[in-house]
Amino acid sequence: MKKNGKYLTTGEFAKLCKVNKQTLLYYDQIGLFSPEYKNKKGYRYYSIRQIELFSVIDLLKDLGMSLSDIQQYTQNKSPESFLSIMYQKKAEIEKKRQEIEIKEKIIDTKITLMEEALHLDFHQVKLEQLPEATLYLSRNIENINNEEFVEVFSDFINELDVLQLDTGYPIGVITKREQVLKGEFTNYSYLYIEQPNPKEGHLYFKSVKGEFLSGYHIGDEKTIHKTYKRLFLEMDRLNLALGDYVFEEYIYDTVVMNHKEHYVTKIMIQVNQIKS
Repeated sequence: MKKNGKYLTTGEFAKLCKVNKQTLLYYDQIGLFSPEYKNKKGYRYYSIRQIELFSVIDLLKDLGMSLSDIQQYTQNKSPESFLSIMYQKKAEIEKKRQEIEIKEKIIDTKITLMEEALHLDFHQVKLEQLPEATLYLSRNIENINNEEFVEVFSDFINELDVLQLDTGYPIGVITKREQVLKGEFTNYSYLYIEQPNPKEGHLYFKSVKGEFLSGYHIGDEKTIHKTYKRLFLEMDRLNLALGDYVFEEYIYDTVVMNHKEHYVTKIMIQVNQIKS
């Protein structure tokens, strides 16, 4: 039998399918995809009708299906098994698309926040009106030791991942009024992350909207008491009283800075006007 117009050489078929010849030879060796015709000299010839099967094999391989699983299908083809595989891969792609969209939103948020941070004056203290924000909280972390804190923090990170609640906003901490009055500025009550588009079915904390005295601490938490002292002096000057909560969140942390002395934390103290 001679080669005719319906057949392609291994090189021609490989070029048409945009793979190298070695791939076709390997697929033939393992019985995954073989040429339609081999002559007495061992030359391989592929039919143009095989292009569609090869494209499906290539598609499944690109979608992460193992060659052995693909071979299982090619050796037991049927319309039903084909549809089963296609529906399965469609579902996997949809899941990946959703995951990519979530990651894209997280990246967009981080870009926006970092671009805003580049224009902040970290030496400025200002009284500002903050809107109500919806926060997802961790378990209570008051008066716990370091080992327990690591456990709560790990659980919180895991929850954000499993429940898809990571929004790209920084993880902050809430300190209650009584801790702040006692000077226990790092005896936090909760971890939190802002939820601009809250999902149903979760318990959230609504931050109190209103007046906040905001300032920035440069350095690690060991020296944060100095920044609080500066903020309290400004509160006295403006005739302000401490409210129920203080919120802290990193502006610059280990993600963008190599040394702790360059970390920047935003401190937002809920305040009330003292009536004269």
